[in-house]
Amino acid sequence: MKLEEKTVCKNYIYRGRIVNLRCDDALLPDGTPCKREIVEHPGGAAVLCVREGKVALVRQFRYAYGETIAEIPAGKLEAGEPPEEAAARELAEETGLVAKELSLLFVLYPTPGYTNEKIYIYEAKETVCGVRHPDRDEFLRVEFVPLEEAYRMVDEGEIKDAKTIVALQRYRIGH
Repeated sequence: MKLEEKTVCKNYIYRGRIVNLRCDDALLPDGTPCKREIVEHPGGAAVLCVREGKVALVRQFRYAYGETIAEIPAGKLEAGEPPEEAAARELAEETGLVAKELSLLFVLYPTPGYTNEKIYIYEAKETVCGVRHPDRDEFLRVEFVPLEEAYRMVDEGEIKDAKTIVALQRYRIGH
């Protein structure tokens, strides 16, 4: 038996600036009708930037969680924007750094149960200092944390952001 489900009808409930919400009519692999709630998201790009043994982390209040969290620089893809360009843009906006090279580490599916969001995670190489220019509604603090301290923060649950944890763990294994 194929494991694919078939979309019968996409039913939009809400269309927003960042996400759209659907409640689709679908068919399970055996043909049984079902409903699928989907949050459409344009995707995002994130950058793991390690300079001189320190990783760039951004502290930002995240309204949905009601707390300030530490994460690698990241942001939403604009319509038609290639993920690598979004990664370069976010790194420059949030940290003021410009990477001479960005290499794709992996694509992360953060919550496959209800959203189509994909996060493209890059590693910045050979960065040079530029000028920070965060978005108008973006209030954040940039920190350069020693790698060992960042690993400790992951191990002790201080870093809770999934893309940041995965990127740091991947770096830890590969270096």
